[in-house]
Amino acid sequence: MEIDITTLKSGIKSFVEINTEVTFPKEELEKSGIIDIKSLKVEGILSKNNQDEYILNVELNGTLVLPCAVSLKPVDYKINTKIEGNVYEMLEETLKNYKKTEKTIDILPIIWENVLMEIPIRVVSDDLGDIKTKGNGWELITGEKEDINPELAKLKDLL
Repeated sequence: MEIDITTLKSGIKSFVEINTEVTFPKEELEKSGIIDIKSLKVEGILSKNNQDEYILNVELNGTLVLPCAVSLKPVDYKINTKIEGNVYEMLEETLKNYKKTEKTIDILPIIWENVLMEIPIRVVSDDLGDIKTKGNGWELITGEKEDINPELAKLKDLL
């Protein structure tokens, strides 16, 4: 997502408005554990301050499709996050070898990093009412059931 910064450099404009929808390649999504991204919208501005630094101030809104931690069914997970800061500092953190050009700035790596930071550790589908919790030689562990060692059960009575 290359943004033309020639108008900012010359002082014609004080900011460049960003209002677009972003897509990522399927290979990147598969590596990150995301099934799909539905309509990731980027809105905000890119401006230049008095020290000739480019400041990004955008908001990401969209829906990530992630696998359910129990059933692996696709689950929609809404994200809404703000990105604020110096563009070159953020690019140095994300990329070791980014190319610094005179006319454009690519903010896609910054957006991708912030999308990855929004992925939760696990998501669970709301429609798990009919899922089996036991079978032949296995049992679904939900964290609610507490197994007590029978040898140590008598110690519980002492407390």
